Amino acid sequence: MATGSYTLSETATFTLTHAKHMAAKFAADLKRLQRFYGQPNDTDIAKYEAEVIELLKNGYLGTLTIGFKRDNSWVEPTLRYTAHDLAGAAANDDDPGRVRPGANIAGALFHNYLTYSTAWNVLSATEQDAFKKRMPFYRTGATEPTVNGYLAEDRIYSSGGRALRRASVRSY
Repeated sequence: MATGSYTLSETATFTLTHAKHMAAKFAADLKRLQRFYGQPNDTDIAKYEAEVIELLKNGYLGTLTIGFKRDNSWVEPTLRYTAHDLAGAAANDDDPGRVRPGANIAGALFHNYLTYSTAWNVLSATEQDAFKKRMPFYRTGATEPTVNGYLAEDRIYSSGGRALRRASVRSY
């Protein structure tokens, strides 16, 4: 009786196509915010999408929080996206949507806040600045707003071995 063994190896290479796939779902969420709350406008949605594509493609996205803040606190319907490397694991690739309509945004301003990944921190200051200058928004340091309520993870967008997890701000 013969016995044998074999090994199967699979490597996922993250490409521009994968980044565009996840960024398109992010942009669809922003269109939902626009429909329900009037922000962001189409031009800014295109800019945010282009920025997310580049950040994902290069592995520089930590988190991007986008929505409404009042008194320096995120309020519902704010969304937070966190990039993850799946390290060979599988993840859902959910459909975008389910942004809650009817939240009270009276007195709130539309805002966004970006954090970078550890891969970003390895870059020199010159490399970071050159990358920022290519982006639709030149981001500078700012204090991160707090969350008025809690973050509930509700969507995962994945492709090419990476995931973009979405959490929504919910009121208590």
